Amino acid sequence: MYSMTKTTSAPLAGQSAPTGAPRGGKRAALAPVPAAADSDERTRDRVLSAVLEHGPVSAAELGDLLGFTPAAVRRHLDHLSRAGVIEVKRVARAGAGAGRPARRYVLSSQGQSSLGDDYLNIATLALKQLGAVAGDESVRQFAVDRFAEMERRYAPEVEAAGTDITARAQALSAALSRDGFVASTATIEAKAPLPAALSSVQLCQGHCPIQQLATQFPVFCDAETEMFSRLVGVDVRRLSTLARGGHVCTTHIPTGRPALTVAAAAGSAPDTLDEVSNHLQERP
Repeated sequence: MYSMTKTTSAPLAGQSAPTGAPRGGKRAALAPVPAAADSDERTRDRVLSAVLEHGPVSAAELGDLLGFTPAAVRRHLDHLSRAGVIEVKRVARAGAGAGRPARRYVLSSQGQSSLGDDYLNIATLALKQLGAVAGDESVRQFAVDRFAEMERRYAPEVEAAGTDITARAQALSAALSRDGFVASTATIEAKAPLPAALSSVQLCQGHCPIQQLATQFPVFCDAETEMFSRLVGVDVRRLSTLARGGHVCTTHIPTGRPALTVAAAAGSAPDTLDEVSNHLQERP
């Protein structure tokens, strides 16, 4: 989590700290460290957390979420922007003739990496060495095995949600959030004249603990997408990923047909990730 660096004032070189009474006869009082500094730091952490969870989000929306005045929110957003941990995305407004794109805040690449990637450099070097020695298939198998363990843990929770795909997606989102992916779901209902079969759920992940790895080894995103498909029981499509420049990882989950059970989905799963063409990730 982003945190501010506290600084204290010190005498300049060649000067000494004041010891006696200054001119005017009044004794100089040592300035106490303001408690406001700690308060500002905690508040900025709250703003940063809200941007992570709800981004892309406007300053007005952050004010409503956190109970801050617009001026207070913008002051903290400006500070976080200067620190490089958040950035502005221009998002087109809904409706015809909506004017200029709205300003929305999201975590920057620096902000994402500051959330916890202590061993990614070592892991990247290890996977490169693995690929050089044993071939790309060994890296692919490593990714598959990594998500297989997650799938085993998530499967009972998703199955407990029943056959409703929206409920299964929400259960998957809760499991992902518990593991630090900051996940959420948004239901998109198809309205006439569009058929109801086009309704969907978008599963979003605001944080990826292996973002740097996935940038260099996209097979991790492929393996995760395959896991999602088997868990919810329908074919899914990746719309954007943090690894490829998106501000969130977004997975499109169609809800117009009943879900398969996890066992049935696993039984029909391909032996290799390349056999499923519509799981390819698209640029946002």
